[in-house]
Amino acid sequence: MPEPADLQRLLDLLPANGFYSRRLVAAGLKPGRLRYPDDWHRLPLTTKADLVADQAAHPPFGSIHSLPIDRYSRFHQTSGTTGRPLRWLDTPQSWSALLDCWQAVYDHAGVRPDDRLFFAFSFGPFLGFWTAFEAGCRMGALCLPGGGMGTTARLRFLLDNAVTVVLCTPTYALHLAEVAQREGLDLAGSAVRAVIVAGEPGGNIPATRARIEAGWGARVFDHHGMTETGPVTAEPAAAPGGLHVLDRWYLAEVLDPTTLQPVPPGEIGELVLTNVHRLGSPLVRYRTGDQVRVDPTPGADLGIGPRLIGGILGRADDMIVLRGNNVYPSRIQAILHRFPEVAEFRIAVEDQESLAVLRIDVELTGDDDVTPRIDQAIRDELLFRAVVRRVEPGTLPRFEMKAQRVSRG
Repeated sequence: MPEPADLQRLLDLLPANGFYSRRLVAAGLKPGRLRYPDDWHRLPLTTKADLVADQAAHPPFGSIHSLPIDRYSRFHQTSGTTGRPLRWLDTPQSWSALLDCWQAVYDHAGVRPDDRLFFAFSFGPFLGFWTAFEAGCRMGALCLPGGGMGTTARLRFLLDNAVTVVLCTPTYALHLAEVAQREGLDLAGSAVRAVIVAGEPGGNIPATRARIEAGWGARVFDHHGMTETGPVTAEPAAAPGGLHVLDRWYLAEVLDPTTLQPVPPGEIGELVLTNVHRLGSPLVRYRTGDQVRVDPTPGADLGIGPRLIGGILGRADDMIVLRGNNVYPSRIQAILHRFPEVAEFRIAVEDQESLAVLRIDVELTGDDDVTPRIDQAIRDELLFRAVVRRVEPGTLPRFEMKAQRVSRG
């Protein structure tokens, strides 16, 4: 848990932050007189919709800043996959705090200064692996950017340069392995010993994780973060599976999304985060929308922070409701990736005569049609029936960053 003095320092700076000073006054609180821990649960929760509205009212960057804009040196924005992109600024101090978080991720994954790190993403304006890249450079590791390359070129590049650690999304890790097999490139025999994945569920889905590790001959480490918060979790080498909140930098709460009251460890709730050291653009009690379950086992935090069983289980806005059943796409992915014949898939939720119908298109790697077995597995485990259809190879898109596999309509 963060030091109480750090949380009090955060509360003390909120009067200088336009966004939070207005919100505190509206909640009947007096900025500058708040004390930790007595007043903590009186603080209003923050949502992404609040931040988007603030940027619309105070363009282009909003008012969630503790310093004049000319003190900020880094710009990033969300990917915009769930709505209007959200812009974010960081001061040099705040940026350094984010690099400290990634250093912790590296430390827990056993990454060393003599490693060679390859970043298989486009280096666009979203935060992505920017912080990971600069933290690797600061650590003294050789960092190789993969922006502007096609998939085959990236594969040859990482092999030619004896890369030992690859950072990408789980989907792209699978796609790289798929292309390597097609091109006759030996990933499993390469120098790569670790694949750090982020950006979407997968690293903590056992079937997806096993498929990545088999294709690469390397250990998978999961991680998650957001542009608004920064790097949040790490997976320690000594405890595979799950994610640990980096609680030196984050105060994590798990709340019931309806009552907004804390849920006991072991029960599913919504992850609410406060980034304690990103003082230039702080977030206080931010509703992430991520559904998590804190491990209630004594000592499960390993001195790092709360352990989230299974990592990020899903997002509230991703849930599919089908004939009274609630299911996250990650549950469907967990089933599909147990079938080695499935190369790629797409999920469509369609409304037909007041009933929702789930359609799943799958690309298969060979002639064996496993769609009946997939259909049966979904019925057995998720208790509803989906329309599973085989499509021609190359029909479904491949993704470098967050995969967009679910459509509704």
